Amino acid sequence: MTTAFLAVAFGLALLVWSADRFVEGAASSARHFGMSPLLIGMVIVGFGTSAPEMTVSALAAAQGNPGIALGNAYGSNIANIALILGLTALMSPIAVHSRVLHKELPLLTAVTAVAAWQVWDGEITRIEAWVLLGIFAAVMGWSIWQGTRKNTDELGLEFEQELNVRAMPLRRAVFWVVVGLLFLIVSSRILVWGAVEIARGFGISDLIIGLTIVAVGTSLPELASSIIAMRKGEHDIALGNVLGSNLFNTLAVVGIAGAIAPISAEPEVFTRDMLVMAVLTVSLFVFCYGFRGPHRITRWEGGILLSIYITYTYYLLATAFN
Repeated sequence: MTTAFLAVAFGLALLVWSADRFVEGAASSARHFGMSPLLIGMVIVGFGTSAPEMTVSALAAAQGNPGIALGNAYGSNIANIALILGLTALMSPIAVHSRVLHKELPLLTAVTAVAAWQVWDGEITRIEAWVLLGIFAAVMGWSIWQGTRKNTDELGLEFEQELNVRAMPLRRAVFWVVVGLLFLIVSSRILVWGAVEIARGFGISDLIIGLTIVAVGTSLPELASSIIAMRKGEHDIALGNVLGSNLFNTLAVVGIAGAIAPISAEPEVFTRDMLVMAVLTVSLFVFCYGFRGPHRITRWEGGILLSIYITYTYYLLATAFN
């Protein structure tokens, strides 16, 4: 059991490090080839920050552990909104300026509704997985179109500032893309093995492990980037990281895992996890659209989000060990 805990700790640390190297290398490489900052932020960085979830869930599905695959995706979505944005908003209210983010919010809400419909019958089939991947392809097409437009957007300006700060030579950027991708795969294998062993040792389901340890671990890149962005006053990047990651998780992560092998979903996935994810997504929509005031997530609202996450996690662990 000690080896399994060490494997999870080491796997998570290596996963976060390799994801960061991959994102920086990919963003710098794309910049060298003339991609716009907004396009890099929405597509390259969005893909990179969700790369841990993708590799972990794909390996878990291939190895016959669908609970980890599904729990990782939905648990990461819950952690992204409730834990990451909750903590970030407590540090400083998150102002929302970007027109692109205002378009992504209703899109994320609609995608969450599709995900709820799919798990309602207790299984995500290969056909349903390919539907998710088809929607994902359409979303990426829309993102690319948004990124190639000449209109100025706050999110694009913030990403341009970040790219200028983190610029690196092309050869070095390609090196980190390759190295980051290789270590993403290696660290994911270590993490999945350790998570499965812990679940077996304590007699709890791999779904709970996926919703807690694995989900929080694979969300660490989003947590780090959001906190750094807020300290620099880059509010739209902090929120954009979460929105982009949740879209990738719901569509690409679950879609890839389901295409590898059909995913069975326990009844609790719909009545508990999907319900919490849906409530958080709708809450984020209401907070960010500012129907009764400015477009921002206040400290008070951040506290609500964080309280929901603490309560949800406590409930998961309490029921798991009963």
